Amino acid sequence: MHQTKSKKILIYFFLLLILGSINNTSLNNFRFEKISNINISGLKNINKQNIILDLKDLDLNNIFSVKKNRIKNVIGSNNLVQSFEIFKKYPSTLEINIKETDFLAKINQNGQTFIIGSNGKLLNNNFLPTELPFIFGKPDIEVFLKFKRIIDNSKLSYEKIKYLYFYESNRWDIEFENNIILKLPKNLTVKSLDDIIAFFNDKKFKKIKIIDARINNQIIVNE
Repeated sequence: MHQTKSKKILIYFFLLLILGSINNTSLNNFRFEKISNINISGLKNINKQNIILDLKDLDLNNIFSVKKNRIKNVIGSNNLVQSFEIFKKYPSTLEINIKETDFLAKINQNGQTFIIGSNGKLLNNNFLPTELPFIFGKPDIEVFLKFKRIIDNSKLSYEKIKYLYFYESNRWDIEFENNIILKLPKNLTVKSLDDIIAFFNDKKFKKIKIIDARINNQIIVNE
């Protein structure tokens, strides 16, 4: 019985060696296709082509050996990109889904007008033909994005804003499309902004041109 078991083990061992040799030979002779297709969704054609050309410069190998970090660096360096996902599709295709950044405001830096994206990057002004609020002053981009989040979480409609004025004291003024100016306090919160907007929307104050809410718990109006 013991000899029979030993013989079976030896047979299985030799079979594994033979099969392993055959598979290794096959793999050595097999060549994976190089990546030949890069499909991008979420951007306009001209912007897609720019990224595709940059990716092709990487001289990507087959789909199994490609390093995603190299691709991520190329896509992430594009100022139009908010976020993205990469999928490998056998045998030789990359599928890339991109979420384009939202265009939030215009700002002048060193005599040139840029657009601030929701990704915190500056874009050339030729990306967007529509109107956006223009920022006067020199806020850090993160300071502006924090201010924008407060507005988004409040009852104030961002679409009605024409100009934003930033002061070195870290305070903002808002000028609306109807030319009414709202002077905001330094330590603005969603709640304090909602309280100011409730006053702003009161029909009794339709003729007001300036609403000064810089002092806590106090609102001064000028007609």
